[in-house]
Amino acid sequence: MSASLWLKPPRTETPLPAIPRPRQPAGHPPAPAGAGHPTAPAGAGHPPAPAGAGLAADPLDELARRLDGFVAVAVHPDEIAAILESDGMTDEHIRLTYGRADSFSLAEDLYARVERRHPEPTAPSSGAWYGELAGCLLRGLVFALPGLAYVLAAPLLAGGHGRFGLPAGTIPLLAGAVTGWVWNQALSHRAYTWLGLGDRPAAARALLAGAPAGALAGTAVALASAAPGETPAAVFAAGQSLYLAAATVLLVLGRERALLCALLPLTGAVPAFRWDLPDGLRAALLLASLTASVVFAGLVLRPGLSRGASGRGGPPRAASLPYGLFGLGSGLLVLHAGVGDTLVSGAGAVIALTLSMGPAEWLLHRFRDGSLTRLRTLTTAREFRRAVTGTLVLCLGGYLTVLLALALAATLVWPGAPWPTLPRLVTLLLIGTVLWLGLLLQAFGAVLSAATVCLLAAAAQTVEPVAGPVAAGGAAAVLAALTCVLLVRPTAHRA
Repeated sequence: MSASLWLKPPRTETPLPAIPRPRQPAGHPPAPAGAGHPTAPAGAGHPPAPAGAGLAADPLDELARRLDGFVAVAVHPDEIAAILESDGMTDEHIRLTYGRADSFSLAEDLYARVERRHPEPTAPSSGAWYGELAGCLLRGLVFALPGLAYVLAAPLLAGGHGRFGLPAGTIPLLAGAVTGWVWNQALSHRAYTWLGLGDRPAAARALLAGAPAGALAGTAVALASAAPGETPAAVFAAGQSLYLAAATVLLVLGRERALLCALLPLTGAVPAFRWDLPDGLRAALLLASLTASVVFAGLVLRPGLSRGASGRGGPPRAASLPYGLFGLGSGLLVLHAGVGDTLVSGAGAVIALTLSMGPAEWLLHRFRDGSLTRLRTLTTAREFRRAVTGTLVLCLGGYLTVLLALALAATLVWPGAPWPTLPRLVTLLLIGTVLWLGLLLQAFGAVLSAATVCLLAAAAQTVEPVAGPVAAGGAAAVLAALTCVLLVRPTAHRA
């Protein structure tokens, strides 16, 4: 799992035109000069009425003209009501000025008066489409390559049976990995928030302070959970924590190619699938990759060394906590997917889930782009709901197809790997559904709901492992319902 997936920068609201305070409607006596604004001269702020004019202009017509650009592209009156309320128009003001009961009634009248005018969407160039796909596939590759480190380190970590029926050293490895996922997911959100505010040096400063702290936290947890005789596993977990911190820095700052170069020494593990490699060569390849990752991360963090007022304060740290909880829940689900009848079958599931994160990210972009296109072209809320639901089904189905293909490919490539059983494939697809829908909700700001569902499903699988398919299926159903409720509304897609 990546700590940087689909953490959405904060929205920047487009300033609305000032909603005018209209002239007195017909039938009301004119206000005395200076009434309401003692320091303003009579008639200030309003053009003079044309000569010979009879009745005063309808204030609703004037409001419709001023908000024409916003009302014309709305697909539901609620969008217009949100605009009115954001300008501070109270129900009392609306009743006295426009003769309507509240903002919703006024919005419905404006929606009826202004003709729908949705501009034709501009089609992205084919180069941009392929570039976006290539970037997401690259990220999926760098998510999966670190798994080769476990292949290189396997003989160095070999031992007897450990606690809870797992191989020796498993507990410190898992404890360090989960700590890193939680910390780096929250850290990524904070750094992405700074990037969304246009302050890259402040993002670098946040990473410069948070990444080493995360590496120390993962190392401390791994060492504390290690039993006697598990020292090699604890040392490997410390290196794993250091790598996770460096990879978070490079991924958040958009240096995927540098991370790929740092991971290239791990490809030396490919011959180890069939032949035994010297322990010295295995350790050298691991250290080379780890050193390169840390060096590249240090180079891109140089802007964070400069001190300035722009990086002070910033978004509240508590806002990043739900993202860390989502990292915890999704990480535990991936670990449960890796607990199979054999080590090979479990590793195949984890490899498939990890490699699928690249296509998953691209399909999330496709859903976002498709929804915005429908928002610009459709004229009713019912049409929009139907179109967005169809896009959601297609994107989720495409992701599950890719995940299934990767699981089968991993089985074919891995020597001696048994074919996964139907229950294991169903569980894998349900976990994939939970992860993809959770990432989608996280991208639209509903991260706390996604994190809660993932944590509950992971807790159920931990307490009762045989209930894994039921827990994953229940979590997938809840997230699907939340997605259908939240993301079919036009207001959820307004930038």
